[in-house]
Amino acid sequence: MDFKRYRLFTAFAIVVLSCISAFAQDQVFSDPAVEYSFHIPDPAWKASVRPSSTNPNVEYVYGDRRDGHLIVRKLTVAPGAMITDVIQSEAQEKLQFLPGYVAGKEENFAGILKGSAFNYEYVQTGRPMAGRMYFLRANPTTVYVLRFSGPRDGLRILRNQTDLIARTFSVK
Repeated sequence: MDFKRYRLFTAFAIVVLSCISAFAQDQVFSDPAVEYSFHIPDPAWKASVRPSSTNPNVEYVYGDRRDGHLIVRKLTVAPGAMITDVIQSEAQEKLQFLPGYVAGKEENFAGILKGSAFNYEYVQTGRPMAGRMYFLRANPTTVYVLRFSGPRDGLRILRNQTDLIARTFSVK
């Protein structure tokens, strides 16, 4: 019986250490020009646009822009505005003009900040593409939008990473 407990303990320790080392590989995005930070789970994510006084947005690409793209934006909304209304406004203003745009479902999402995630599909140069947007409420008048886009199948594969980035998004 003691040998079985020893093997179980050893297996458990290996799993815990593997998880710790996996989380230890995360990088953290933080910049003095913005008031937020988030974890970057894979070194393949590279900053392509840094915030500046003229452009407060942050952009990352996964390997190549065609493989995955992230834009972080800050929106000012009316006090008490519903996230659903913010999503509909974004879809009507920007997404509906994408070729082959098909709206997906909206789902509740919680990490350090709470909000919603919204999925959609479209076509770009004959390739099926997908997008996933996280709308995270920082306060009654501020919503951060994390907009991921990429090939439909590729974005599905990156879903754990996009969720992790959104879950770790925090305001300083």
